[in-house]
This record gives sequence, C-alpha cells and structure tokens, in this order.
Amino acid sequence: MRPGVFTVFITGGTGLIGRAAIARLLRQHPDVRIAALVRSGERWRSLVTTLGPLVARVVPVRGDITCDGLALGRGAHHWLERHSRAVVHLAADTVFSRSRDAARAVNVDGTRHLLEAVRSLGSGYRPRLVFSSSIAVFGPPFPEAIGDDHLAAPLTSYGTQKAIAELLVSDYTRRGFLDGISIRLPTICVRPGEPNKAASGFFSSIIREPLSGHEAVLPVPEDVRHWFASPRAAVGFLVHAATLDQDALGGRRALTMPGVSATVGEMIESLRRIAGAEAVELIRRVPDEATMRMVASWPGRFHTRRAQELGFEAETDFDEIIRAHVEDELNGVVGAVAA
Repeated sequence: MRPGVFTVFITGGTGLIGRAAIARLLRQHPDVRIAALVRSGERWRSLVTTLGPLVARVVPVRGDITCDGLALGRGAHHWLERHSRAVVHLAADTVFSRSRDAARAVNVDGTRHLLEAVRSLGSGYRPRLVFSSSIAVFGPPFPEAIGDDHLAAPLTSYGTQKAIAELLVSDYTRRGFLDGISIRLPTICVRPGEPNKAASGFFSSIIREPLSGHEAVLPVPEDVRHWFASPRAAVGFLVHAATLDQDALGGRRALTMPGVSATVGEMIESLRRIAGAEAVELIRRVPDEATMRMVASWPGRFHTRRAQELGFEAETDFDEIIRAHVEDELNGVVGAVAA
C-alpha cells in the first residue's frame, strides 16, 4: 500500500450505521481504505449501491464471524495483520424472533471470534477496536438518570449479550491484545428505510412514515420516555472512538453515548413543529401489551459526562433529530408531507 494509506477493518458494514460510517470515513479521510467483512454478494451489492464511486476504496472480505476459529478466510487475516490500524465491530443481531441461538452466535460468539483473530496475530499487532454496544446493558430499577457509575445489569437477552461482549473487549484490552473501546449507543432514530421487526422500531416509524405521507402505528402510551440519537450522531461516535487518544480512556473502556431524552408525546410534538398537524394525524394508536411491558424495562435518561468530556457529541433536542433525518434522507424537504 502507498505510504500514509491505512485500512479500517469493519464488520457489519452493510447495515444502516455501517454504510453511513464507511461513507463518512471515506469522504473525510482520503488516506483511508475500508476492508468490509461481507457474508454474501447481495450484501456487498447493497454497499456498492450506497457508496457509488467511493466503493473503489473498499475491499470486500468474505467471511462469517459466527464460525469458530474465525472462519473469515485468509483474506480477513491478511487485512487485519498487514494493514488495519483500526477494527470497527458493528455486526449484531437484534431480532430474536428468528432464533436466540442465532443472535447469541453473532453477538457473543462472533465478538469472541473477532477478538481471538486479533490476538492470534501476535504482540506486534495492537489495533484500536471499536465495539458497538447498547444502552440495553442497563436494567431496572433505574434512577432518575443513569450516570457513568451505574451498574450494567441487563434484564434482556440482547442486553446480556452486549454486556458479555463489553467485558470481553475490556479483558482483551487489559491483557494487551488490542486497544478496545465499547460505545453504548442510544436507540437510533430516525432509521431510514422500511419498518423492521425490532421492538424499538416504532420509535422511528411514528416519525418516518408520517413524514412520507404514510400511516404509522403507535403501540405504547405517550408518556413513555427513551434515549435517542440520530444515525448521523451514531456515525460521529464511531469515527471519534476510532481516533480517541487511548491515554484519555484509561482502564474503563465502556462509555454511554450522549443523546436526547424524550417522551413519545414530545417526539410527536417535534413532528408537529416540523411537519405540521397533517403528519401527526397519520399516527394511529394501537396499544400492544407485550410491547408496553418490554419498553417498561428500557432506560429513559442518562448523564453522559465522561463521554462528553472526551468529545462525543449528539443532538440536544428531538427537533434536531428529525431535521437530521429530513436533511440526510428527504433532500431537505421540511414542513410538507409527501403526497
């Protein structure tokens, strides 16, 4: 490779945040090349479509982190050992309706396989590894706002798997195999694209669909409070984490990211201010007991002083989150519902 050019190795790069992170890295850093782990040609084609000409600086690496021994293939080991200064681990499975075993294979076993692959390359290789964790590592009872010293005690399988992965990243860092950081992401909103099966999907749907002139279903009361950041902010977290001075991190390698605490009612009022009453009228209330029970176990407010002191930034209110979606996904059209 040319002097000064370096590679970032990414898992989960074909997902929403992964595609956006790759695009931002390539635009902002002309000396960066991406090695993106992909499991199929279809996933690679989705990345090609998103990146356009930028894809010339992306190398597809075939592999599957769920296979023992990191059966990523020789190509993955090559890019890790010879070129990659940073590893960004975004691959995750949040849809347990398919298979809890499948989710665990990605979220726990996949993380361990990736860490072992880095460790196996020897003491001469110690990359910065950024792991995408979640506020799901916290479980009730909650204080009014969760601070930096609050115990991670999840009450969901997904949260448990993320907490296990955080501990693995910290342990491999302590033992000198890599330089890791786990960033606990807020719920990302507004997610573009089609509605998904994630339990938190309605948070995006009640904004995204009305902005496009379509009906959305709200399954919980308007007093439900949650913690949010935009896809734009999430990408900023990842890029900043990949370049943060390790001396500033110290021994505590898991950080809760800043965000916006808002109730569903406050989200709807933000929608009203930006898109008008016509958009709000497209939200249909259909209470769902199962979703309400699940949401009741999620945290709603954080104090993120440590992350903010280290330079991580997010939106300051939900209006900003909606405007980010309008600018990034709707060509900046504000105040009118699409026909």
